[in-house]
Amino acid sequence: MTEPATVLIVDDEKHTRDGLRLSLEDEFDCYVASNAAEALEYLRNDPVDVMLTDLRLGEDDGMKLLEQALAMPRPPVCIMMTAYGSVDTAVEAMRRGAYHFVTKPLNLDEVELLVKRALRSRSLEQENKVLKQQVEQKFSIEGILGQADALKPILETIQQVAPTRATVLIEGESGTGKELVARAIHNLSGRPKARLVTVHCAALSPQILESELFGHEKGAFTGAQERRIGRFELADGGTLFLDEIGEIDANTQVKLLRALGEQTIERVGGAKPIKVDVRVIAATNKDLAKMVEEGKFREDLYWRLRVVTIHMPPLRTRKGDIPVLADHFLKELSSANGKTYKPLGEDALPVLMNYDWPGNVRELRAAIEHGVVMSNTSRVTAKHLPGYLTRPGGLGWRVTTAATDKPASPGAAQPEKAPLDIHEVEKQLIIEALERAGNNRSEAAEMLNMSRRSLQRKLKQMGMVRKHRKRTPPVS
Repeated sequence: MTEPATVLIVDDEKHTRDGLRLSLEDEFDCYVASNAAEALEYLRNDPVDVMLTDLRLGEDDGMKLLEQALAMPRPPVCIMMTAYGSVDTAVEAMRRGAYHFVTKPLNLDEVELLVKRALRSRSLEQENKVLKQQVEQKFSIEGILGQADALKPILETIQQVAPTRATVLIEGESGTGKELVARAIHNLSGRPKARLVTVHCAALSPQILESELFGHEKGAFTGAQERRIGRFELADGGTLFLDEIGEIDANTQVKLLRALGEQTIERVGGAKPIKVDVRVIAATNKDLAKMVEEGKFREDLYWRLRVVTIHMPPLRTRKGDIPVLADHFLKELSSANGKTYKPLGEDALPVLMNYDWPGNVRELRAAIEHGVVMSNTSRVTAKHLPGYLTRPGGLGWRVTTAATDKPASPGAAQPEKAPLDIHEVEKQLIIEALERAGNNRSEAAEMLNMSRRSLQRKLKQMGMVRKHRKRTPPVS
């Protein structure tokens, strides 16, 4: 049975308090107070639904009581009463948050009707608040933060596809949050207690990748000294996330196609089919459709993978989310680094908004961590952020007229944006990571979310690995 609503009656005249209580107590739980102090005591100890208060409470001011009541954690709906009613007084009370205004002498039937209307209004406000929270929850899933229009269809797709068995292909530039989407789909899939197994395809050679995915039998190849269970078997009953799917070789593509179509695998060196129940999610920063046209990726596998496609937008197209993301990273990384949370300084946000973030959310996170570590004041200011963010002509940098990030005047010449070279962007990110890690390659690889071996390979490709000279033996 629903409990009756509570009404607090505040008036310095006893006959008014008692008359209202007798009129309303058949339908409501009524409390009475003769002054503002008693009323506030009730409100602090037992929040009420509706407060009826006189504007003149002896030496107390009913308008001040109204403001104090509305400032409570759970404010009541407030109805004001006065024998000195005027339009000006009514407008002022409503402006300050009163629901309605009645004049004395009171019509008790009218007051009862007004209280019921106030309760209905309160109920609608609470329902709207719940609906708003549900919408906000809907558009903030599993750490995927932001309010950009580009994110809404993505979050809707995640919720729609998660309970199904459909294979999902997540496309987008590096650092846009593709792995977060995969994790969200898994956690909302109805299989959250099962494993989410991740394979970073680009970090492994073709032979090792095949063994990682499907396992191998003892003696299947040199060094295979015992049987190995592959990632498909480890993910049985759960989800397998294949990151950088565009990097797998032709032979592994054939085996993956069979696994997706038949839900059956064979270990390397084995002949026994093994049934698996695995939901596959793949991600790529490459144009797979173009790779199919060029003969670098199997067309049949491509269509198997992209039953549902999700494209993650780059951060430069959703800059309105930068303040939310930055504050989230400030809190997360302050805690991780044993630092006290510090907000962004006034000069820091324009710097973040002014940069085009070729490394996307991952690069923003690294920049915020740099600021957290380097800040020695009460805020993370522009001088604590990485220097390349404000270096003219630097990667991802664009020009504005002032530190306030105001656009240039219509007649002013607009400087051209430096063309982006993805290899140069990658090189700069690697250099930044190595500097922050003190040239410790294992730590730098972890910051860049890649294996040490992949980092070593990229350093070699970029000509950043020192060649060791052969030492000449001393002449005896």
